[in-house]
Amino acid sequence: MFDSQRVEHLLLQTAQSLKQNGSFVKGQELLAGVDLGTAYIVLVVVDAAGQPVACEMEGAQVLKDGLVVDYIGAVETVRRLKQRVEDRLGVCLSKAAIAVPPGTGTADQRTHRYIVEACDLEVVRILEEPVAANAVLQIENGVIVDVGGGTTGLSVIRDREVVFTADEATGGTHISLVLMGRYGLTFEQAEEMKQNPALHPEVLRTVMPVLQKMASIVRANIQGFEVDCAYLVGGTCCLTGIEEVFARELGIRTYKPSNPLLVTPLGIALGCAEQESAEYPTPRQANAAAGLGQRGGYALC
Repeated sequence: MFDSQRVEHLLLQTAQSLKQNGSFVKGQELLAGVDLGTAYIVLVVVDAAGQPVACEMEGAQVLKDGLVVDYIGAVETVRRLKQRVEDRLGVCLSKAAIAVPPGTGTADQRTHRYIVEACDLEVVRILEEPVAANAVLQIENGVIVDVGGGTTGLSVIRDREVVFTADEATGGTHISLVLMGRYGLTFEQAEEMKQNPALHPEVLRTVMPVLQKMASIVRANIQGFEVDCAYLVGGTCCLTGIEEVFARELGIRTYKPSNPLLVTPLGIALGCAEQESAEYPTPRQANAAAGLGQRGGYALC
């Protein structure tokens, strides 16, 4: 059941572990979650009880819309993050879980696995990203909205099961492109502006049409579902005030955790603790179960 205090406590622990290691029992096996994102690669480590122990992250442009475009760069980044954590904790990490966007094909899933395995980590579980996010949120009903670097994805949850997913172009990169055009910035400068909380009011005003487009993607795809609350995750949702835009455009309660960037990486690490294989519905299966054909870019064929 969704408990905002529990969620915030876990995220605070994870954020703190970016700088200060969490406590853990020496000799106890630690489990990792590797999130290969469009803008960031994040590695979160938890103990057997699911308590965050360490976190490392690094900006990277090695994926595009969930697909690996720079395999070597991805491997090198994950290897650096793993080495930093191991040096900090004085341990050797051996097991990890990963997550992929809904609808990711088998070949692309293998590529994600190979990247992590190339860093001497055994991949014990592959989750779909909404499943990972809900390992932290633990909502029973609602829609999880994941705004990443390239796309806005959503997953309708009913009785704690994913029943429908969609993913469409428009994400953090599009915000940066608008800022580049408006202020004559380089992409890197636009990213810095977007990530500066002091500039968020100005950024919000400038990119409002992009945010409204993101919300419209969600609104169009949840038609026909009884959804009374949206839960925002993903790095782009760190923009101050984005939750108010979604709430206004969707007309439903909208919850944004204190650090939406860390929700999915933490959930991946928590999923590593549950090593039993489990079958999760693919977008096609979820849409079929809901009696739907083509929606949100996924077609039943």
